[in-house]
Parts: sequence; C-alpha cells; structure tokens
Amino acid sequence: MSSIKIENVYTAYDKADVLLDVSLEVVPGKITCLLGSNGAGKSTLIRSILGLTPPRAGRITVDGQDITGAPTHKVIAAGIACIPEGRRMFPKLTVTENLRLGAFQVADEALIRERMEKVFDTFPRLAERRDQLTGTMSGGEQAMVSIGRGLMGGPRILLIDEPSLGLSPLYVKENFRIIDGIRDSGITVFLVEQNVRQTLAIADYGYVLSGGRVVAQGTAEALKDDKEVYAAYFG
Repeated sequence: MSSIKIENVYTAYDKADVLLDVSLEVVPGKITCLLGSNGAGKSTLIRSILGLTPPRAGRITVDGQDITGAPTHKVIAAGIACIPEGRRMFPKLTVTENLRLGAFQVADEALIRERMEKVFDTFPRLAERRDQLTGTMSGGEQAMVSIGRGLMGGPRILLIDEPSLGLSPLYVKENFRIIDGIRDSGITVFLVEQNVRQTLAIADYGYVLSGGRVVAQGTAEALKDDKEVYAAYFG
C-alpha cells in the first residue's frame, strides 16, 4: 500500500502564493480527505502533486520517492491516477474507448481486458452501454466512466477531485459507496471535496484547507465533532 507525503509546500501562480507551507500525509490503504471551500487551494494541491503546477518550495514524495515537479507522466508511472473535477470525458469516444485511455501505459492487452471486466463488474450500467458515446450520457454515468478510467491504469493511489460536483443526490451517494469500496480493495485514496457530510462518513483521516493553509486535521470522527471547524468553514 502506497502513501503520499507533502512537506512545507508553497505553490504560486505568477508571483502570488496559493498554497502556503502545506504539509499533510495521505495514509496508505485509507481514505484521506481534504476539505475546504471554493478558492481554498484544494485543486492547486492536486495540480502540484501531478506536476501540472509544480511547487516553488517544499517536497512531495510517493513511498519515499521524490516526485516534486516531476513531469506528469512520471507521476502517473509512480502509481498515481487522478479522477479530475468535472469528469473530463472525451465526448465523441465510446465508454470502452474512454476506459482504454486510462490504460495508456499498459502494454499487456490481456491485462487491459481483465481490468476492463473489473470496471464493468463494478459498474454494470457501463457494461450495458460500452459502445455508447460518453457525450450522450448523464452526469452520473460519466462519473462512473471517469472513476473506471482512473482504475484502468492499476493505480496504487487514487486522487479524486470533487466527485460530487454537479451530480444528483442519488449519484453522489452511489459514488461515495464506490469510493469506499475502492479503499477496501487496497487502493490508497486522496479525496478532495466540499461535501463535508458525505466525505467524513467514509474518510479515515482529514485535513481542512483555508486560504491556502492547513487549518485543522484529525480523524474523520474528530473533524465531524469539531464544532468550531464545522462552523467556520462549512456553515
């Protein structure tokens, strides 16, 4: 089981720091969540991990391997996959074609087929619609494709950015049930969300980000019961 360690990270756009001395650890085999409102810096932290917006200071490691500022394909090769905010489908490609793109670094065709069958077992609706163009699917169905595509690379760590965004309550509940199952399968999960109640219901440990700084951390149970944190950041 793999982990991510973020130490004293500062990340800037132009010359303005968005992340300010952020340190946290994504615990092996668990769901670690990052909570915070819009503009808190959550997506910037994901971009920093993936090498899309490299930190100007600090260190990011995966299982002790320094990936700070590494090209994105090398971060993916280190065992990380990302389920992006807004799902980011290729709308003119089918479900199967979108899923195969998640395994672009896998050369073994038999392994690709095996992983795809696992995705279809997890999401039977996708099995029924494997030849459908993803641009014609509902937001909830696209969310399934996005998670499935992330699993196709066989990641050890899954970064999930705002999985509840734009989904109906029914699909939100289903998505979180799937994420819970991903953790139970042995994959380390870093869940970045605004949906506090659903997130803390499945997370093991969490951090609260505000104004680019970590302002609180603890077990999900402790954060759930922290009235000051809840009132200050989630209303």
